[in-house]
Amino acid sequence: MIHENNKPDTAMEPLDSYTEELLNKLTAPANTTRKPTPEELLQVEQLVKATEETNLTNPIIQLFAHLLELKDTGCSPQDFNIELAQLTHLAKRHQEIDEHMVSVGGRLTQALPIAGKANSRVAEYLAKKDTEAPSGIELWEQIEENTRRIKRGLKMSDEEWNSFHGQLRHAVDSVETLAQLIDLPADVLNSIARVTKTYRMRLTPYYTSLIMPGVLNDPIMLQSVPTGEMIDNAGIEIPPVAADHSPARLIDQFYPRVLTIKATNMCAMYCTHCLRLAHIGRKDKIYSKEAYNEALDYIRNNPQVRDVLITGGDAFLLPNSHLEWLLGELDSIDHIKTKRLGTRIPVTAPMRVDNELLDILETSNDKKPVRVVTQINTAQEITPVSLGSFRQLSKRTFTVLNQAVLLKGINDTRVKMWKLCETVHEAYVRPYYLFNCSYRNPQFKHFRVPLEVGRDLVESMYGNIVGDAIPRYIATAGGKIPLHRSNVVSHENGDIILRKPWSGEEVRYPDADPEVYSQEEFAFKLPK
Repeated sequence: MIHENNKPDTAMEPLDSYTEELLNKLTAPANTTRKPTPEELLQVEQLVKATEETNLTNPIIQLFAHLLELKDTGCSPQDFNIELAQLTHLAKRHQEIDEHMVSVGGRLTQALPIAGKANSRVAEYLAKKDTEAPSGIELWEQIEENTRRIKRGLKMSDEEWNSFHGQLRHAVDSVETLAQLIDLPADVLNSIARVTKTYRMRLTPYYTSLIMPGVLNDPIMLQSVPTGEMIDNAGIEIPPVAADHSPARLIDQFYPRVLTIKATNMCAMYCTHCLRLAHIGRKDKIYSKEAYNEALDYIRNNPQVRDVLITGGDAFLLPNSHLEWLLGELDSIDHIKTKRLGTRIPVTAPMRVDNELLDILETSNDKKPVRVVTQINTAQEITPVSLGSFRQLSKRTFTVLNQAVLLKGINDTRVKMWKLCETVHEAYVRPYYLFNCSYRNPQFKHFRVPLEVGRDLVESMYGNIVGDAIPRYIATAGGKIPLHRSNVVSHENGDIILRKPWSGEEVRYPDADPEVYSQEEFAFKLPK
């Protein structure tokens, strides 16, 4: 409360507790006193004058903040001929000016310190994000230089570079071609050659251009160029959703209302962490209509299914005619309400996303929602070109979602993960899932990240980046299992003790009263 000898005018409305505490501190007797300097007198005079000449809240905040600083040095407002009545008047004026009646005490002693503390949590990230985890937009000048070098090396014209067929025709699929385009040490090339005898390598020229020269563990190169670990780690591979979850031809099904059509084994780029490594054979395939029809018959005969994911391989590797036909068949099934398309094309060969494809997607989306589900694992994959593709997809479909994979050396630090999620979000894509790298394939166990590291990365984002840019952390083990750590600490006397994941602070949260909840008489339901 305000000191007895300094009470505000009783005719005025009472001030809130934050402002009372602020006024109490400013008017309380000081432990040490001193006279203000001429410079301090002039500065306070100017601040007071500023509060009289404007209808803004900030001059009042600045005056009170400066008076608080002076109070700590031994000068009271009275030393500047400012009495409690004037302070009270200014406090009331601040509250009257503010559209939401925020008090000067609340803003100065609560909101601004809380905001300052929050800002300090992201200061390190903001200082490091563009150097530790640059996006393809920030690296675009170097990528353009890479592009010119790769065009010359592959003898590609501009027309070929900018066409999807040109990207596939000139795909980098041998160590010899890779060595022409990227300067790599001999031992690294030998390691790659050892692996490509067993596992396919394919990079589009565009995706190759995203690799930064001189960076051996470049995140793009790690995802696209197989290394010796894939041979050294080889062991017994657990069949990835094969016989155990395939109730019909081309179908995978874990859940009653959702299933997957594996519509092709083709990809524009073969990822070194691919969950479907066993499905990617030595030869690209488009399946027969007979195979697709068996899958469609299964869907038609199971009316509980409402959502179908078309994937592969990569759904956007299907010819437009096949994709249009398949979407049309799904749209004709009454109980199918939504469709998804799984693709990495917007980051590996964004030239594929042309008007003809967009028209097909928009036509199907007008009938029933189409969601495009992509995989972006590093901010480096977002360039002006891929951003343009995602922008167009977001205009023509219901939504674009990202399912990232947590990978060692690629996105396993706070700076890299936060930057990934924010960059994806800015590219018209909603971060949706973050998968813990699968245990099924021993070939890429060197990419796996401990579960607790992933939980820390995801939960560190709460309160620090915008909420709809935070993915759900998932493990694939007979279905998608959420891995988030519980923030419910305990229950005490009807309250729940919650932990804020971004700071560790514990807070009380009153639970709903069980007796009130159990009462049958509710709202318009009257007692019998």
